Amino acid sequence: MSRTLPPIGRRGALQGGTAALVVLGMLLWWLRPWAEEPPSGTITLSTGTRSGVYHKYGRLLSHEIDKNMPDLKVRLRPSAGSQENVADVATGDADFAIAAADAVATYKLARDPGADRLRGVARLYDDYVQLVVPPDSDIRSVADLRGKRVAIGLPDSGVRLIANGVLKAAGIDPEKDIKPSSDGIDTGPERLGHGLDAFFWSGGLPTDGLSRPAEKSASAFRFVPIDAKLVAKLHDQGGATRYYRATKMPESAYPTIQRGRAIPTLAVSNLLITRSDMDPRLTEWLTRTVLDSRDLIGATVHSAQLVDVRTAIYTDPVKLHVGARHYYQSVKP
Repeated sequence: MSRTLPPIGRRGALQGGTAALVVLGMLLWWLRPWAEEPPSGTITLSTGTRSGVYHKYGRLLSHEIDKNMPDLKVRLRPSAGSQENVADVATGDADFAIAAADAVATYKLARDPGADRLRGVARLYDDYVQLVVPPDSDIRSVADLRGKRVAIGLPDSGVRLIANGVLKAAGIDPEKDIKPSSDGIDTGPERLGHGLDAFFWSGGLPTDGLSRPAEKSASAFRFVPIDAKLVAKLHDQGGATRYYRATKMPESAYPTIQRGRAIPTLAVSNLLITRSDMDPRLTEWLTRTVLDSRDLIGATVHSAQLVDVRTAIYTDPVKLHVGARHYYQSVKP
């Protein structure tokens, strides 16, 4: 027995037509050539502390964006670091941000507001954990921090996330077994030996906040190694710790301080992130700018030299934004 379908009402027809137009618009965007008018408007990019690599990279990237998209205004937003940046993007307070993969994963695992909307634009470069002490300090390992005055980074920073994990891996309670402070790279170097026995920093190599005093004096500070066994214990904590890898800080990072010695430590990847609702065309243009400006930015921010189209697509723990994916597919050999 045949059935007669009910007539489509005016509202149903309008909804169907709107959906079809959206699909058609996406299809046309996907197929359109690159040579079209650059996006315009205003975006907010969350970076980090002013003496850190995030902010320096963001400032240089904004200059390149201005060249490629002159009608797009970029508002740079300094921040405490990765944890704040992830929350800013997820909740709409920022449009793009640089954040370490562990901070992104931590936010997602906690299912914090907007976590499911987070998307990746590019994997950038690695942050290296740098545990800094005065040159004549008796601190030789992380375990020696017990009872000391230790800066573990700003409350919403990626440094704080990593420092707490490293301390716990060494059997140290960050709240009870040390005298913690919130100094970051802006104030830590100045207070070292004057109210601080040590401070943690996680950033690209080299970081201006450390390279400046290193250039003035070969005895400005010393690095404490974080060995692979401790990194393995850190992994035992589970969760986002799988994004840490044991490595060595190359001797070329701070040559006057290291004097030809590579320092055992751990590293974590940095990502440029956005939200799923960000304009695909704008995101594609931005992704292209990130990759095309690698050499120019890398001449000043040396860690940015490692940005590469073959690795940029790996933005785990978040999926690539559709605009970024379209860019990578367009340059795929």
